[in-house]
Amino acid sequence: MIDFLVIGGGIAGVSAAARLSEFGKVTLLERETALGYHASGRSAALFESNYGLKSTVELSKASAEFHTNAHGGFLSARGLLVLGKAGEATDFAHACDNLNVAPIDVERAFELVPILDPANVKHAAFHKAAYDIDTDLQIQTFARVCRQNGSAVLTNQDVTDIKRLDAGWEVTSSGQVHNARMLFNAAGAWVDHIAELAGIAPLGFTPLRRSMARIPAPANHDVSPWPMMLGCREDWYAKPDAGSLLVSPAEEDPMSPFDAWPDDIVLAEGIARYQEFVTEDVTRLTASWAGLRTFSPDRNLVLGPALDDAGFFWVAGQGGYGFQTAPAASQLIVDLVTGKPSDLDPDTLAAINPNRFA
Repeated sequence: MIDFLVIGGGIAGVSAAARLSEFGKVTLLERETALGYHASGRSAALFESNYGLKSTVELSKASAEFHTNAHGGFLSARGLLVLGKAGEATDFAHACDNLNVAPIDVERAFELVPILDPANVKHAAFHKAAYDIDTDLQIQTFARVCRQNGSAVLTNQDVTDIKRLDAGWEVTSSGQVHNARMLFNAAGAWVDHIAELAGIAPLGFTPLRRSMARIPAPANHDVSPWPMMLGCREDWYAKPDAGSLLVSPAEEDPMSPFDAWPDDIVLAEGIARYQEFVTEDVTRLTASWAGLRTFSPDRNLVLGPALDDAGFFWVAGQGGYGFQTAPAASQLIVDLVTGKPSDLDPDTLAAINPNRFA
């Protein structure tokens, strides 16, 4: 019997597995053929520590040192530009307050992104301390740490049965049987399903679809220095990526757990909202996809042991903030397992404790 078994190979699961591997033998089980296949592989890959609920912001801020310096660092400069049209002054002020970003002259916004439409863009704010995350490098780094510590990272592992034993858990995946003292549920959109297999009460997580389109660089501009652009109503965003531009309608459509794909109408509506802010029309897409961002009922992350079984840990409800928060979230998991006091403040710990749903 090993010490720790982690179900789910997204950033939440692989970071927890890496941290836990320093304190015992770990096996990580991922259903797909590769790590980070679902939400983690379809992330906007931005580290913006001011974004999200208060508990999420605190986790992100506590993760900043790791993102910046660990293993040579995972961040590169990007910046965040918040934009508003005429008639959106209230929404714009609300976005600036929520994101703690400072308004700038719109002329400065046009310098940052030369395709912005002066006829429509009337409000702008900028936050320099927003960064691209090398998400693949981070996942592979955590997986390498896990393996170097003598633990196993297994793909193509579909969990079909979980039994509670006196001394731990018996998990069957793709015909293999794994025994472990403690079980960690980091299964993304499937966390409630895994809980039910284990005889643990589900918490009512909701997967929400988020679609994305890749478009060619507008008018052949070099988009690499452009910041990420966000509509102040958070109903679209655009971000440079590998010489192209990613555009999202930023929708949150409830879905059952599945391998998500974009809705063409929703994608078109989002692109139309983006086009209101720029002078260049979108004439074609080079790719499109969707992912599921999974939220708890109160939209805070859920990190810690289940109320009905201290040997079952939730590592769940990342809701699109998985990469931002993973270093601090995985550290908290280890602190809870080892009995080490957490550096997080009491309000944050209470906000993400699974017991709040008791």
